[in-house]
Amino acid sequence: MIRAQVYESIRDVDPATWDGLLTGESIAFSHAFWKIVEESRLNDFHYRHVLFVDNDDQPVGQASFYVVTTDIAIFSPPGLRRWLEGVRRVFPNFLKLKMLECGTPLIISSPPVVLHPDLQADEVVDALHKVLKEYARRDRVFLMILRDFESPESHWEGLLKSRAYHWIRGLPNTYLEIRWNSLDEYHASLKSYYRSKINNHLRKNAELGVHHDMLDDFAHLADELCRQWLIVHERANEFQREVLTSDFYRELALRLDGHAKILRFFKGDAFIGHALLLHDRDTLRWLYFGRSEPVNDSLYLYVVQAVIQAGIELKAKRIEMGLTTYPVKLDVGARPEPIHYAIRCAFSIFNPWVGWGYKLLNKPANVQSKGVFKAEPAKDRS
Repeated sequence: MIRAQVYESIRDVDPATWDGLLTGESIAFSHAFWKIVEESRLNDFHYRHVLFVDNDDQPVGQASFYVVTTDIAIFSPPGLRRWLEGVRRVFPNFLKLKMLECGTPLIISSPPVVLHPDLQADEVVDALHKVLKEYARRDRVFLMILRDFESPESHWEGLLKSRAYHWIRGLPNTYLEIRWNSLDEYHASLKSYYRSKINNHLRKNAELGVHHDMLDDFAHLADELCRQWLIVHERANEFQREVLTSDFYRELALRLDGHAKILRFFKGDAFIGHALLLHDRDTLRWLYFGRSEPVNDSLYLYVVQAVIQAGIELKAKRIEMGLTTYPVKLDVGARPEPIHYAIRCAFSIFNPWVGWGYKLLNKPANVQSKGVFKAEPAKDRS
């Protein structure tokens, strides 16, 4: 029988025990990453961590969950979003609820549960549900969410639906599979229309003296990086939730042994923006973008090309380009990856209405791939 041991902080869990389950898993599940997240003081997040153990008290799985105030209409369509903005000028917290979420708050890690190779999902789902429901009621939280199930994890759908969870579509993720040895090879693989668009924007940036470099050691820049990120965050009109801090940038640089990287962007000598990257095994994750001034220009398109160049040079197999700004990402060849959430009310009497209500308030974008590459196969990477 699988049992759950719940810890109030990652500091209460032995690092070797926690990380012993992570062979081949994302850095985002690691003890070091969770310590960074906990100590960065983001929003009103309150984290807890679970070790699943067998009859011999041997760890066989892990999960993390947290309580945070979230907009229940976070993926609302433009018309509803504008109406909500008007209402929230008078009632700032309208349709903002404390929710309990299982997963990683800053990174898409599918599935949100790590299991020993010999343990199947159906063996742990009841223990997980029991923990989430207990703590949701303890914290007076209305909704429980297991977040970020991409296509390869679709087998969780039946398991969770049988426990009365609603299977909900979220915003898709985007990935660019890396098959080139250089940025020039990548450009040559594009159809002429898309290649000319990219070259036009690169030429404009070159004329303005835009250039970039990449840093592993960026702790000394943490305050400026956070300021740049806030400028972009405050103007975002699609998806907003976590609010980063200077400590988050600083701790990433100090504690992840060079896996976290910053692309710095300059116009001449002026530091005008950055992209935060995480080199996570064979995936390069583009986490955040920030800039020094809220202006509309071609910088973001230059940034996208710099991220692709970094992925090629770091010999990543793919770049995770994240949510939102889909037109730009699709034009460079990224493919959308559907994401689903499992949602359930902590109080069974209200649960039948939860899926209907959430779908009514949220209409995630329906994003389709574009055929931006030539028909011939790309060259194998050395």
